[in-house]
Amino acid sequence: MKAGLLVLQKHARTASLAITVENMVKIADMKTSLLRWELIGIIVISVLGSILHFSFDWSGGWKPLGVISAVNESVWEHLKIGFWPALFYGIFEYPFLKKLTDNFTIAKASGIYAIPFVIVVLFYSYTGATGREILIVDILIFVIAIAVGQVVSYKILTMHKLTAWQNRLGLTLLIVLAVAFGVFTFFPPELSIFRDSVTGTYGIR
Repeated sequence: MKAGLLVLQKHARTASLAITVENMVKIADMKTSLLRWELIGIIVISVLGSILHFSFDWSGGWKPLGVISAVNESVWEHLKIGFWPALFYGIFEYPFLKKLTDNFTIAKASGIYAIPFVIVVLFYSYTGATGREILIVDILIFVIAIAVGQVVSYKILTMHKLTAWQNRLGLTLLIVLAVAFGVFTFFPPELSIFRDSVTGTYGIR
């Protein structure tokens, strides 16, 4: 009898260990898939952002396109061309990743908000120190900001399940920022962040 119980306990431990290992493999596969998507996103968002930097001029100044494209050389407009590609990429990702994570919306919102934050901090830090803008540094800052945003997104995507209200908050924050970029394209406050560094003007021309 005792020997039988020991055998049963041994089988139970073996089964439990097998289940644990299987779960660990599934989690590792899930994280690898999410990481791959976010790393690819760095390239895609950077390329789309570069296109949106010039697309308004390429279109001959078509105003509807100005909502998502840079309409001048202000810092604000460079934040815009990080936001929209990241949002579009997130929308593209959703059907593929929705079953892999419960934190998709808040992860995307956090990553997207990180992009303008990093750009503003690094841009004003280096221009404050050097007293001038350097094109190659601006490009590097843009790519670094996107990379940081994607890493933030990945970290939250792979966290334990967050609450539903946090995902709703993420959606709200994305809507607020999208509206702000649209409105301030046409009605920018006369603040330095909105001033075209080349012409000294504000907003769409």
